[in-house]
Amino acid sequence: MSGEEVPKIPSIELSQNRFLLTSGPKDTHAQAQEAILQKIKEDNMAPFYELICEEQQWPVDASLLKKMKAENEEALKKLDDRLKDAEENLGETEISDTLLARAEHFAKIGDKEKSLTAYRVAFEKTVALGTRLDILFANIRTGFFYRDNDIVSRNIEKARSMIEEGGDWDRRNRLKVYEGVYLTTIRNFKGAADLFIATLSTFTSTELMEYKEFITCAVLSSVLALKRVDIKNKVIDSPEVLEVLHEIPHLEDFLQSLYNGDYAKFFVALAALETSAMKRYWVLFPHYRYFVREMRIRAYAQLLESYRSLTLQNMAHSFGVSESFIDSDLSKFISAGRLNCVIDKVNGIVETNRPDAKNAQYQQAIKQGDILLNRVQKLSRVINV
Repeated sequence: MSGEEVPKIPSIELSQNRFLLTSGPKDTHAQAQEAILQKIKEDNMAPFYELICEEQQWPVDASLLKKMKAENEEALKKLDDRLKDAEENLGETEISDTLLARAEHFAKIGDKEKSLTAYRVAFEKTVALGTRLDILFANIRTGFFYRDNDIVSRNIEKARSMIEEGGDWDRRNRLKVYEGVYLTTIRNFKGAADLFIATLSTFTSTELMEYKEFITCAVLSSVLALKRVDIKNKVIDSPEVLEVLHEIPHLEDFLQSLYNGDYAKFFVALAALETSAMKRYWVLFPHYRYFVREMRIRAYAQLLESYRSLTLQNMAHSFGVSESFIDSDLSKFISAGRLNCVIDKVNGIVETNRPDAKNAQYQQAIKQGDILLNRVQKLSRVINV
């Protein structure tokens, strides 16, 4: 399949609207509900309609449900007849195509278990490596649709091993995007950033996310995980990022202000991104508190690297916040061992105490040497006895 031919089954857009309805800001609920009902009616999603009605405690429209079930039964009968004809009169390719169509039918109407079973049967009956990989990608999308990381991880492992057998260029890149999204969902931002950056110029996985969403994930994971020089080389100067960065609200301010040390602007952009992107996208939502906390630590550490000491007043002014906020925020991170500094409350000064790498290695060698000597002494006592 080429990038344009990959079916958007199951619909990740529908899954996003389901997320907005259950966990998104209140101002998104009405629009999400309308979009969900429209998609259900459009694709006759009887199983998913029953699921969402139970989940949201909506009253079931019996006549609509009956109509959709009848449409599903008719569509399935046509596929069964087509499969019977393929088995009796045609070859393996036609049988494989029909089995795949049956699986897509169940996935499209939102029947999770039947779709997974049908995809497994299609996988077993398919010989072509490319089609087998496409089935695994469909399983991964199903896992994303239902937030089932077990399905996602198992199928990514299978796809990775099959890719090594001779997968084509398009599917290799597609797998990197799918795996990048998975690593984001499990909070492995370093792994996700590496995969997203590797596919910036080759992204075609629009069945999984739109390009702007992809760039947002790539930028946020990279800023959190990469060193400052790598952010400049791989993200800020990337033509693919620059092409759409200005179209994504607050993302350009976030990226440029952190790199350029405009911390007051950075804090504003971070807060705006938390509301406009991280709380509204299913991939990022579970991590928005973690992300905001880690980015505050990164900004504080970046500023403190340039000074031996800094007054709380100047630091508060740099970040556009009050002295009491800076004092409280720094205290939490210092006590947790996340920032190498101390606060002189009497004089209102933050003093940095940069870790000495060579001294740390020396202390570690002394510590390990003591442990070794203790063990040798214990051993000598045992031997003497």
